[in-house]
Amino acid sequence: QVHLVESGGGSAQAGGSLRLSCAASGYTYSSYCMGWFRQVPGKEREWVATIGSDGSTSYVDSVKGRFTISKDNAKNTLYLQMDSLKPEDTAMYYCTIRWYPVAVLCPSQQYEYIIWGQGTHVTVSS
Repeated sequence: QVHLVESGGGSAQAGGSLRLSCAASGYTYSSYCMGWFRQVPGKEREWVATIGSDGSTSYVDSVKGRFTISKDNAKNTLYLQMDSLKPEDTAMYYCTIRWYPVAVLCPSQQYEYIIWGQGTHVTVSS
């Protein structure tokens, strides 16, 4: 059974940084997509970034140049480095994983993923 545990959320000032982590266990996919989504109350869960098993990455336009997704295969851990934070980045952040063919762009729609962590909250104040 795949298990995802996020950590690293908290509060930051606008312009500051936070690093989210997602420890993954129980998966045996040889090729996969891992990603970060975020959600604010009353809104749909929004795609933030994804990374394929080949290391290819993609980002929503609003975080390009500010956020960096990465993974440490030895530690089975996904990261999201968030720099130049803005108040509109305030949300609950969730990590996700699914099997996916290598070298194919990871999907960015929420319904494509069914395995989620419990989330970690990020608050950015102005």
